[in-house]
Amino acid sequence: MTGDRISVKPCDINIKKTLQLTDQMIELAETGDAQREDTGCGILYGVLLDSAYKLKRLAEKEKENHIKKGWWKNDIE
Repeated sequence: MTGDRISVKPCDINIKKTLQLTDQMIELAETGDAQREDTGCGILYGVLLDSAYKLKRLAEKEKENHIKKGWWKNDIE
């Protein structure tokens, strides 16, 4: 049965992990901003949020490239 299963490429696993990480970054930035007590923290969480969205866009674009190449498997854990 091993021959029937197409293995998942490590690069695809890393893209999925990057997307998960950006979701965590967005959540932390939103929570941190809501709980901040000074402008310094506001800047920190603003930069974190901006960075997360930029990284997420890059990772989603790369995921689409891998889908077009036929590399991406929907069952990536």
